[in-house]
Amino acid sequence: MAERGSTGGQSNVGCAPADDGTHDGDSEYGSSDGGRTRRRADTDAGAPRPDPPALAVDGISKSFGDGDDAVVAVDDVSFAVDRGSVVGLLGPNGAGKTTLIKSILGTVVPDSGTVRLFGVDATSDRRAAYADIDAMLEGARNDYWRLTVRENLRYFATIGGVDPDSVAARHDRLLDRLGLAEKADTPVRELSRGMKQKVSLASVLAGGAKLVFLDEPTLGLDVESSRTLRRELRRLADEDDLTVVLSSHDMDVVEAVCDRVIVVADGRILADDAVSALLSRASADVVEVASPDFEERSLAALDERFEVRSVTPAETGGRTRIEVAAGGDELYALMDHLREAGVTIDDIRTRRPDLEDVFVDMTETETEHTGASDAARRQR
Repeated sequence: MAERGSTGGQSNVGCAPADDGTHDGDSEYGSSDGGRTRRRADTDAGAPRPDPPALAVDGISKSFGDGDDAVVAVDDVSFAVDRGSVVGLLGPNGAGKTTLIKSILGTVVPDSGTVRLFGVDATSDRRAAYADIDAMLEGARNDYWRLTVRENLRYFATIGGVDPDSVAARHDRLLDRLGLAEKADTPVRELSRGMKQKVSLASVLAGGAKLVFLDEPTLGLDVESSRTLRRELRRLADEDDLTVVLSSHDMDVVEAVCDRVIVVADGRILADDAVSALLSRASADVVEVASPDFEERSLAALDERFEVRSVTPAETGGRTRIEVAAGGDELYALMDHLREAGVTIDDIRTRRPDLEDVFVDMTETETEHTGASDAARRQR
């Protein structure tokens, strides 16, 4: 596998020295439904063993610094990714996502834990482990800007050990599906930021990698280009058995493309579940109400009775807009409360919580818990 560096150069990934904190091969792997299952040998000695997952991370930890100044970036993280699936990796800034990805790719040496790629230990046999892996990392120059779009695809296929002529038809399909066909013979440096991003994705896929890591792949893309990328990723997973680990702050992309989402905060996994299961965690629908009659006392009374998510104060002569978590019978109770308080409703809307709502609630709760724990430790 090759990592595209910030200087536009190319260097081998996965060539970091082995770490002493390894575990045996019969470790626990995270299941695709977020549970934990132990890999076992078949009870029937004659039955073939199931294919190992595309990625198995077991007990990865990484800290930076020493003593009291040490910062734990990744804290005993374990999960697995099934072949042909698209898994989202979410977390607020500083959650440890980038360190985790780089630990998996071998560009950062973890303090402990193991990484297996298609069943191959990344420490004991790095060349074999990373043979079918590629990555597009945020903040890196992922292509050679002096080369044309097509030349980039041929180059990255070549350094991946693939004869570029043998995958020329694949390159044509990628260029066509990503809307790059008309720019195939244009130097990358002459393209817009969004087009460069699409070239980076095409380059990652040019050699036929089986597992790819994409960090903020829609960054700089317009709405239509983002939709094109979603369709292509989903098609590649469904038709070509491509496995994708996708890290993004674009919740619409994650919700539309991913089979499963892993949420990370403070270096630990908060949740690992299907998108539909995470969405079901939302406590209630959100009701948006606008009225010129909201004032400090009525808002305080409302906040005592209901879960007020936000308050947008009115501009001069305007309306205050509030968001309240209320569904089912609680919605009727909210309407009764507002009527009794003399609040005239100018506008009302209801919406289902989306993945962003669930993510924000989950990470804010974790932040509050961590802050309380830190405060308690300081008082000891």
